[in-house]
Amino acid sequence: MHASILAPSILAGDHANLAASAAIVEQLGVSWLHLDIMDGHFVPNLSFGPQTVAALRKNSKLFFDVHLMLDEPHRYIESFAKAGANLISIHIEPAYDHAATLARIHSLGCKNGIVLNPGTPASAIEPFLGQVDLVLVMTVQPGFGGQSFKREMLAKIAQIDTWRKDRKLDFRLEVDGGIDLATAAECRQVGTDTFVAGTSFFAAPDRAAFVATMARL
Repeated sequence: MHASILAPSILAGDHANLAASAAIVEQLGVSWLHLDIMDGHFVPNLSFGPQTVAALRKNSKLFFDVHLMLDEPHRYIESFAKAGANLISIHIEPAYDHAATLARIHSLGCKNGIVLNPGTPASAIEPFLGQVDLVLVMTVQPGFGGQSFKREMLAKIAQIDTWRKDRKLDFRLEVDGGIDLATAAECRQVGTDTFVAGTSFFAAPDRAAFVATMARL
């Protein structure tokens, strides 16, 4: 099993000073930063675009884990790769050429990921498991931070982990939504190794202790 990685979500940071929020993550010795890109169509919220990612990239050495919650993610791959993304994840739900888009992400020098919403069965992403660096299981309906963890997603995570083991694949298995120290531990037990934490990280009374606990999972 991969070592645990914490990927704090900048969506829960200070939107008046996202660079300062990214700096907090870096100063704590965390290596990943999760960036949620929302278009107001695929999810009922807007966040930011490639210009913001590029601005954050200028002063950060963090691994940028960029999650595209877009109706047409294939149209924006180049923009986010150029802006400094290290990994670009795309959703399975919209209709477009998923395999070609995953291959395009790799051709641009980024790692790739496939994402599924709570209502989407694990079988929807099964054909792509050999092509991806990361699978992201949404443990809330995406669009807004601060939601409660959907415990019924644990069975889906376990199924994907079983496929990973049976096929001797090496992708990372990430969760996003309602992740705190308790729910992260539950997810770890069924194979998760990468944890997106927004509200629980930035609101933690002792962020250093939060990071240390997550690292021990």
